[in-house]
Amino acid sequence: MIVAGDSRVRPPTVVGKKSTAPPPPKRVVFARLLLKESSFLGRRMTSLRISLNQSSILSMHNPLQQLSYMPRVVKSRYSKSKRISACLNVAVEEEARVPSVSTGDEKSKEVMGWEAKVLVGTYARAPIVLESGCGCKLYDVAGKEYLDMSSGIAVNSLGHGDPDWVRAVMEQASKLTHVSNVCYSLPQVELATRLVEGSFANRVFFCNSGTEANEAAIKFSRKFQRHSHPDEKHPATEFISFTNSFHGRTMGALALTSKEHYRIPFEPVMPGVTFVEYGNIEATRKAISGGKTAAVFVEPLQGEGGIYSATKEFLQFLRSACDEAGALLVFDEVQCGLGRTGHLWAHEAYSVFPDIMTLAKPLAGGLPIGAVLVTEKVASAISPGDHGSTFAGSPLVCHAALAVLEKISNPSFLASVAKKGSYFKQTLIQKLGGNPHVKEVRGSGLILGIELDVPASPLVDACRNKGLLILTAGKGDVVRLVPPLIISEQELDLAVDILFDALPALEEASSK
Repeated sequence: MIVAGDSRVRPPTVVGKKSTAPPPPKRVVFARLLLKESSFLGRRMTSLRISLNQSSILSMHNPLQQLSYMPRVVKSRYSKSKRISACLNVAVEEEARVPSVSTGDEKSKEVMGWEAKVLVGTYARAPIVLESGCGCKLYDVAGKEYLDMSSGIAVNSLGHGDPDWVRAVMEQASKLTHVSNVCYSLPQVELATRLVEGSFANRVFFCNSGTEANEAAIKFSRKFQRHSHPDEKHPATEFISFTNSFHGRTMGALALTSKEHYRIPFEPVMPGVTFVEYGNIEATRKAISGGKTAAVFVEPLQGEGGIYSATKEFLQFLRSACDEAGALLVFDEVQCGLGRTGHLWAHEAYSVFPDIMTLAKPLAGGLPIGAVLVTEKVASAISPGDHGSTFAGSPLVCHAALAVLEKISNPSFLASVAKKGSYFKQTLIQKLGGNPHVKEVRGSGLILGIELDVPASPLVDACRNKGLLILTAGKGDVVRLVPPLIISEQELDLAVDILFDALPALEEASSK
């Protein structure tokens, strides 16, 4: 990663020839390539890509055959930017080991065939092999560029290769990566402090993923009931969850997930879970029972389930109903939290606050993390040994998460997400709303869904072929759009244009 103005940035050493190029003007990002085949660590360069401020300015194969000097990019092109960042991706191969250069398709087929031999077949992957990324763009092994509207399933909120995130990872990796929770470490305490300061919570428990966070919330809820009713022989142990919910794939979180095809192959799962229609106040009122219901798990905005938003009235009811029954209210914000809706936490839009909140996906910028935020009354029920994790809260991951949280929690950053989300939603409605297969565009901020009257997979495939990566949700009939939060309006326009151009794929598929 090269940042203009960084005193550490220097032109690459040219082997065997003295450069005659004049010194670059102030705040100029440049690169020179006069490398002989034998000079690059004994390898031959096969491709080159340079991106500035997340926009690709040069991409080629066999660069040594095409140029010996790369044109400089002067500051006038980016005169409004306070900071210029550049991603330099260079693909090389060892001459001795690889006598000939494979095409991108051949490389992809080779990797996919290799994967089929060594990995358990738990994923139905898209048929592309990604190699690098910069900003909101991804590149496959053939050098094809994709606009990323999936963010690694709502993980890469700062995009790919964010310079501050990269710097945080490198700084901490050179100092201390892992110590377990046998000892104290400063980044973990600092991250917990920042999460507490920016939320309803008093304390934090760290883990490694969203499903682990929900497993911890299950255990904390049951322990809270036992702690609160020490004389009860059978304290409350049951849970309420909702239709279209998704809370994870481990056995406890899976029991709270409504889709039967996720649960049935692994039954019996954890007993004691009642599913109620999402948003149905009267049905939920009947389901919550004092002395039986330990907690209610709900996503303020459902992601995997189809991009459904709760109403303020519904969440307010859940809060009062849980208080009346002595149950805990758990908000699962693994996908919708941390700026995704334009609020730091999705529930802030409703002014309703939980006893427990689970977080994961975007928190560490792509490194594995989960977090359970709890009130003091919940924390008081938990004792040493009640729960734990070897890897959770490592110095490396927490230091990276601090860099992410620092950026996303900035009010101006959150305001930009809300603004771009509103612009994106309106543009989608205007351009796609007239298509007979489009039933609704819904969501908040930069987590949007396009509900169709046919399966969405043909549209997903057509978009991928045109250079746009999107996801599905719901019953496979919803296009899920969760781009990096740093995405520009110009990139959002490009995404809408590609979606529009790909819509005929739905008609073609439905006519077969």
